[in-house]
Amino acid sequence: MTQALTQPTPAPPRRARAWRGILVGWSFILPNFVGFALFTLVPMLAAFALAFLEWDSYSTPEWVGLDNFRRMFGDENFHVALRNTLFYAAGHIPLTLVAALGLAMALNRRIRGVQFFRTAAFFPYVTSLVAVAVVWNMLFNPTAGPVNQLLEAIGVTEPPRWVASTDWAMPAVIITSVWRDMGYYMVLYLAGLQTIPREYYEAATVDGAGPWQRFWSVTLPCLRPTTFFVLVMLTIQSFKVLDLIVVMTDGGPGRSTLVLAQLVYREGIREGRFGYSSAVALVLFVIVLTVTVVQFRINERRSAT
Repeated sequence: MTQALTQPTPAPPRRARAWRGILVGWSFILPNFVGFALFTLVPMLAAFALAFLEWDSYSTPEWVGLDNFRRMFGDENFHVALRNTLFYAAGHIPLTLVAALGLAMALNRRIRGVQFFRTAAFFPYVTSLVAVAVVWNMLFNPTAGPVNQLLEAIGVTEPPRWVASTDWAMPAVIITSVWRDMGYYMVLYLAGLQTIPREYYEAATVDGAGPWQRFWSVTLPCLRPTTFFVLVMLTIQSFKVLDLIVVMTDGGPGRSTLVLAQLVYREGIREGRFGYSSAVALVLFVIVLTVTVVQFRINERRSAT
């Protein structure tokens, strides 16, 4: 009788333990997945479907096939927005990357007040974007702005009109975006720099390498994973830029700062042409996906060598 009571409880079958583990895993994943599905996945799939429809949110959606894409490739606004987006990306990506790396190198030292300077460099990224745009518009004021006053003080007789000029509005936006974003990517580079063993620099110094040689032979190769991540994030951010341009220039003067994301907003939200807007968004998605895949392939080839 005593022996029967003290016998251990048999373990549950292996299949039951497996299902229990699966249910526990899904209990952690499901809340986040439900939010992702409702607010990201479903709207994204709906946007893809809308690209082949004609819909103004009031009437019944009408299937038009590839008509939205034919219209888009013949639309001058689309071509202007595509050129402006590429121009913005070509300026924003390398300038932000170089500025962030330079800041990280300068602030990765034991100097007095380094924490203050790191915070000051990161602060623009968490500042209200509207405030950033308003302040920089004041700085770029063609008649009373400090930027042009400084240029005139150093001998520039006809300084740019910046956001009031069709030629200089996009460079002004790029300068503002670089100033705002470089602090965030500086933090990423700081994290990468602090993982590089000091022994690498000591060995390079013993071999007679100078500061520039140590930078090219030690720092940059060790920062390759960080640089790849920064490059991918900057590419995605640059192609979908919208908020800063809307606040600073609203696509003007004329169409000089009109970008693809703003064209999506104008055609969909303002004009109610959701089918055409979704077609532009789909093309933008394909462009970003293609560039990102190419970056991954290049990184894989470099890592394999």
